[in-house]
Amino acid sequence: MLAVTLIAAAAVLAACSNDDGDSSSADHNDADVTFAQEMIPHHQQATEMAALAPSRAESSEVLDLAEQISAAQEPEIATMTSWLESWGEEAPEGMGSMSDMDSMPGMMSEDEMAELENAQGPDFDRLFLTMMIEHHEGAIDMAAAEQENGENPDAVALAETIEADQTAEIATMRELLGS
Repeated sequence: MLAVTLIAAAAVLAACSNDDGDSSSADHNDADVTFAQEMIPHHQQATEMAALAPSRAESSEVLDLAEQISAAQEPEIATMTSWLESWGEEAPEGMGSMSDMDSMPGMMSEDEMAELENAQGPDFDRLFLTMMIEHHEGAIDMAAAEQENGENPDAVALAETIEADQTAEIATMRELLGS
């Protein structure tokens, strides 16, 4: 009986998947494309901000958080890039012009990035936490839009993960700012 159940379950799963077994190339819509094309440079800026921490942060908690952010977002960038390629859509090469990013929620301006780059010690920690909270809030807004309007199940699932992870990181950052 167990074998029959497993065979039936495998048949159902096979019927639900597409030909190549990769739901990332499954149906997608403009919201999925926009989500990936905008979240890639958004994540790239967050990893650039995090990369400043080892030489500037005073707090080990800030340094750990920066490492956590990079560890989560770098693989997500690769995943979203591969989706865009499989969908026949253009993947952003880099962050592009910062002025192009002004309309994207939570993006730091060139002046803000310069301020962060020039900060050291406790000033860096405070700026990093404050800016990253704003940055994460923007990503959460973008993720919510994908969950509401997206069609691709993998993209929607990633948006859910981004929202949950970054909400938790915001809580941690607020605690660190309060201490």
